Amino acid sequence: MDDDLEAMSRARLVEEVKRLRAGIRSHRDSTGHDLCWHHPDIWDLLPEKVEPKIAVPPWPKFMRGCVRYRQSLDRQAPDAPIHDKEFDER
Repeated sequence: MDDDLEAMSRARLVEEVKRLRAGIRSHRDSTGHDLCWHHPDIWDLLPEKVEPKIAVPPWPKFMRGCVRYRQSLDRQAPDAPIHDKEFDER
């Protein structure tokens, strides 16, 4: 699956690492409502282009998962600033 790396020059490998790091940083630096979104742009960093086959939970189970995710943020980042803004779909 990663055979393409074997043929890359050092310069091309460094370029690839920088591209991947930028994608990871973009995801890491998500904040506010952006934390809750589906992020196919991260999957696009991979060389194999496939249509992801995602499964979506029914609404009640999905919302319970959202609540648990938010609770985990309270535990893992208790001092995080509050982003007290409504979601704006733009």
